[in-house]
Amino acid sequence: MSEQKSINFMGEPLRRNLMMLSLALTIACFVCFAVKGFHFGLDFTGGTSIELHYEQAPVLDEVRETLVSAGYPSAVVINFGGPNDIMVRVQSAEADEHLAKNLTEVLRKASAANKITEKQSGYVGPHVGEELLNAGGLGLLMALFGVFLLVAMRFQMKFAAGSILALIHDVVLTLGVFSLFQLDFDLTVLAAILTIIGFSINDSIVVADRIRENLRTMRDIPVKEVINISITQTLDRTLMTSGTAIISVLAMFFFGGDVIHNFSLALIFGMTVGTYSSVYVASGLLVTLNVTREDLVPTERARGEEVDEMP
Repeated sequence: MSEQKSINFMGEPLRRNLMMLSLALTIACFVCFAVKGFHFGLDFTGGTSIELHYEQAPVLDEVRETLVSAGYPSAVVINFGGPNDIMVRVQSAEADEHLAKNLTEVLRKASAANKITEKQSGYVGPHVGEELLNAGGLGLLMALFGVFLLVAMRFQMKFAAGSILALIHDVVLTLGVFSLFQLDFDLTVLAAILTIIGFSINDSIVVADRIRENLRTMRDIPVKEVINISITQTLDRTLMTSGTAIISVLAMFFFGGDVIHNFSLALIFGMTVGTYSSVYVASGLLVTLNVTREDLVPTERARGEEVDEMP
């Protein structure tokens, strides 16, 4: 067992410095939440959305400039489906049955040679958006609490603390990117956040399971070195899983269109941070909390003491 190869992930001062960096970034994100807030999409703020079909593929920047000139500076224009289809979103506190018609007429006048057909339009009220936001926040908290209970029951409280702090770290940093750059936060981004929780906890549990098994078998190796060995043993699996997932999401980011652009961005950042946090937050906290073999196998310890006392 002593010849086990490992990378010194938990070496000092690297581990301490990275954990302090994670703490500083997390605090900075909370400050950003308080100062800048979020740029919520129509799903949460309320407004009108219109789907339009152009006979010839439009230039989105020209469409945006037309709407800004017409007095709609906050209008969001994205491709929806094919290159000839767009969705226009305009925030409004109250339903306006004439807004969709007015926007369509403005765009028709600006591109008379390009036939425009209104496919459908709809309005989401701010009250519905507030309910969606509250429900989404509650779902996020329930997911975190459920993960905490799962890891606490399957492993031990120190492992649960590390895993839940890693999840909070991943979620807060991902939300911090959207707050800092004021990116549109809608239901697709909320879905990405919940996906990141599942991805991150899977990584943390794989590493924790290997640490637990190695602590039981590598009795002559210091705990910190056992953690290094465990992370090294799962490194190939972690990099392959994260790498293939990120490659798939990158394809969505570059070729999936504007509708899922922020969804893909959240996943790319969250998966990358989640891979890091499973090592330097979840596992690093085990060193800080001074996890021992007795935390996981108290019954085996007791049996060993009884055998030692026998004549």
